[in-house]
Amino acid sequence: MVKELRLNEFKALYKTWKTGVPPLDHLLLSFLVWIEGKLIDQRVKTEVDEAIKEWETLHPVEPVSPVYTESPGDNALGFSKIGLTASWYDDTYDEK
Repeated sequence: MVKELRLNEFKALYKTWKTGVPPLDHLLLSFLVWIEGKLIDQRVKTEVDEAIKEWETLHPVEPVSPVYTESPGDNALGFSKIGLTASWYDDTYDEK
């Protein structure tokens, strides 16, 4: 685990709150590193959520109905062959 502050706001807080007593300074640094990590995680989560919402408003997803197919069965029991596929699926295969 890196015991180093990454944001300038937290570096300034550490410099102003530093007492000169090593055990207290270590506890203060650990606390600020922990809070800073939580803050960075929250900022990233918020940014990603906002970017996803913006993208979804610019590119709306249209619901597509699946393609239902049924063909008579050629087996001994006479069961029909039933298929359910996406409308964009192409089942042709071109061997080259």
